[in-house]
Amino acid sequence: MSEHTANESGATVRERLRRTAAEVFGWSELRPGQSAAMEAVVQGRDALAVMPTGAGKSAVYQVAGLLLPGPTVVVSPLIALQRDQIAGLLGHRLAPGAVAVNSAQAAGETAAAWDAVRHGDAEFLFLSPEQLAKDEVVERLAAAGPSLFVVDEAQCVAAWGHDFRPDYLRLAQAIQRVGRPTVLALTATAAPPVREEIVRRLDMDDPAIVAAGFDRPNIALEVRRFQEDTDKRRAVVERAAGEPKPGIVYTATRRDAEEYAADLADLGLSADAYHAGLASGERSRVHDAFLAGETDVVVATSAFGMGIDKEDVRFVLHASVPGSLDAYYQEIGRAGRDGRPAVAVLHYRPEDSALQHLFARRAPDEETLGTVVEELHEHGGWLPLDDIGEGAGLSHRRATAAVNLLEQAGVVRTDEQGRVRAVDGTTPEDATARAAEEALSRGRLEQSRLEMVLGYAEATGCRRRFLLGYFGEPYEGPCDTCDVCVPASAPGTVVDGVGDTEDARPAHPAAPTYPAGASVRHREWGDGTVMSEEGDRITVLFDSMGYRTLSLAAIADQELLTTREGDKS
Repeated sequence: MSEHTANESGATVRERLRRTAAEVFGWSELRPGQSAAMEAVVQGRDALAVMPTGAGKSAVYQVAGLLLPGPTVVVSPLIALQRDQIAGLLGHRLAPGAVAVNSAQAAGETAAAWDAVRHGDAEFLFLSPEQLAKDEVVERLAAAGPSLFVVDEAQCVAAWGHDFRPDYLRLAQAIQRVGRPTVLALTATAAPPVREEIVRRLDMDDPAIVAAGFDRPNIALEVRRFQEDTDKRRAVVERAAGEPKPGIVYTATRRDAEEYAADLADLGLSADAYHAGLASGERSRVHDAFLAGETDVVVATSAFGMGIDKEDVRFVLHASVPGSLDAYYQEIGRAGRDGRPAVAVLHYRPEDSALQHLFARRAPDEETLGTVVEELHEHGGWLPLDDIGEGAGLSHRRATAAVNLLEQAGVVRTDEQGRVRAVDGTTPEDATARAAEEALSRGRLEQSRLEMVLGYAEATGCRRRFLLGYFGEPYEGPCDTCDVCVPASAPGTVVDGVGDTEDARPAHPAAPTYPAGASVRHREWGDGTVMSEEGDRITVLFDSMGYRTLSLAAIADQELLTTREGDKS
């Protein structure tokens, strides 16, 4: 970034951004969240933008990147998503070139992309995090001198479990290796603790945090509870068939995606499954057909929902319990991007949460950790990540996940070249035990996030208030657009197993108040942060235990919580 740009006033930068947006992209005005994030980036400050689906996150780097010297690198997790982003850029006549480097390309395409970047013919280069695990890619990128490093779908940095992308946690090293350009992280949904984790994992420097409002009032919220799986499956298929099209159904497994798509096709609908087990060409076909309006319903596993981006989606149905409210709200946010009414329905069977509990506990096992630690200790010096995997007989993904966990436990470290070594003074046994404990701690957090999903499913108060409270956004309610706030007798409303629809009981008269954001300390669980308040209960995120919902009456009677110094109760 030039010194002149760094010294420009905010008003001058805003005017340059506004003019560029109008001249290049034809946008007559910028939204408040877009403008604030753009200004920070152009002035050389790292930024995290948390903006709902449809709020124009991509515009932040598209406009800001044009005002910075050097190319803009965009880390994007899916090839289909990269294709959409490039097509969106090339659709503007005056927009600069955009290219991608990914595993689906022929060698000639990849060579042409790098030539375009090297000669300044491409302002935007799209890569997956796995590409940045390759030394030759990082070296070429460093030679290009990027001015802006964008991490799209940044919630993946804080992801865990079955759809974990371990190379997302290595991006901080890649950023340093390519010259430490300004970092911009983008995500549609991230609760405050997830934002903190993104900032920490990417080693962002005093970033500007731009969080636009999370409320999507045009999306009606509903939960339907079932005892039998056959009843739930029938309800999902009937609802998908009966709602205005197009729509998305999310499932927990590939098998379910295939079976639901087949059931819908049997009813005469154009329905396709979309999951990781399909060939790349088939995923592209399904994706393109849905965007073109040729498919009524896509049935997708949640890990691959990011590739489905369409303005007029009328419904999002969940056929199984998602792993967190972060994931759930991002997925339902794909409905109603055009501002027209849409519906989000969670089909809930308590037994279904067992699969998500299993996913939440997934982490490198002690045997894998021990194998990696032994390899590092036997070598005694710095080792490239791929050499660790080869020596330990592990795939790149498994080796990377193990090294990430060991690094989080403080028993290995990474140098500026991305090489890894064991921390001096630790034995293999100690390193493995500490990493295993770190995995247990992370598992507790993920389990607690799942408990919040179950809490949403069982909520007896306004669902919108529950969801927004999870993201730290106050909402009084009632919303009049969820199945709790709208009377069950209202036309078209179906409520199964919701129970009492009245708000929670009044708080204990002697109980103190704990506003969202307050820092507290529990007698047994230690430090935590208050996330939301619902009648006579508060939800607290504890450092040691994850999310817990506590009764204000119990807090008062048993003196469970104290407010940490510097905060007011």
